[in-house]
Amino acid sequence: MEKQPRFREWFTSTGMRVLAGRNSKNNEELIAQIEAKETVLHTALPGSSFVNIKGIATKEDIRDAALFCAKYSQAWRDTHNDVKIHVFRGADIHKEKNMKEGTFGVKKKKEIVAKKADILKI
Repeated sequence: MEKQPRFREWFTSTGMRVLAGRNSKNNEELIAQIEAKETVLHTALPGSSFVNIKGIATKEDIRDAALFCAKYSQAWRDTHNDVKIHVFRGADIHKEKNMKEGTFGVKKKKEIVAKKADILKI
């Protein structure tokens, strides 16, 4: 039986490597390997993978990764509408003792919208 890859892996249109967690435990592993300057994405609502763009991302990379993040989210699965995505840096992530597995706090974030028509293309 073939072992499942550690993270979901994908590449942006510019060739940047993108990693995404598969569940709450895997999200913990993903966050642990993120560099301070790397870009991280998560839906505005609970129920998505954390998504990490490896290296320094362009706006195009962030847009592509946002679509990837949206496609694998509960927000998309449940509504098939536009999905709000939070974008932040690895340095802005923190974990408090009382936070459950796979949950993190973020100090500074931007919000972008992954459009339904664009999500359908990937």
